[in-house]
Amino acid sequence: MPPTPTVTPVYSERHWAPLWWWPIALAIVGLLAATLHMGAPGIQAWLPYVLMLPIPIWYLLWVGRHRVEVVHDANGTLELRTDKAHLPVTYVARAAAVPPSAKSAAMGRQLDPAAFVQHRPWIRPMVLLVLDDPDDPTPYWLVSVRHPDRVLAAMGITPRTA
Repeated sequence: MPPTPTVTPVYSERHWAPLWWWPIALAIVGLLAATLHMGAPGIQAWLPYVLMLPIPIWYLLWVGRHRVEVVHDANGTLELRTDKAHLPVTYVARAAAVPPSAKSAAMGRQLDPAAFVQHRPWIRPMVLLVLDDPDDPTPYWLVSVRHPDRVLAAMGITPRTA
C-alpha cells in the first residue's frame, strides 16, 4: 500500500472537555476512593486511589477526542472532516451558522431524523450544512463547532445565521 499523504488542515479545532469538568470528576472519584479507603487498612488503603483515579482522566480525554477539520483531500478539493465522517464541499448547497439561541430548535422539533449530527453539549454554536447530493439520503449536517464563521470561511462559504 502506498503511504497516505499528509494533509495540512485549512482549519482545525479539537473539542476538549471543559476545564471545570476535571476537578469535579477527580473530586468525585477521590471521594469514592476515600470511602473505600476507610474500610481497608494497611496496603489496601492506597489501592482504590491507584485503580480509580485514572478512570476520570481516561474518560475526559476520550470525550475530548472529537476534532473538526477543513482539509484538502487527495484530489485537491476541500472537505469537512468530523471524526471518521467527511463531506466534500462540492455537495454543500447552503450553509449557515446556528447561534446558541437557536440550538435547541435545531436539535429539537426541527431536527430531521435522517440528518447527520455531531453534537457536543458543552459547545454552544453549531454549523448547518444543507446537502445537494441525489445519491445521499442525508438532507443536512449539523455539527458543533466553536467558531462557525471560521469553519464556513475555510470552506469558502459566505457565513449566514440560521
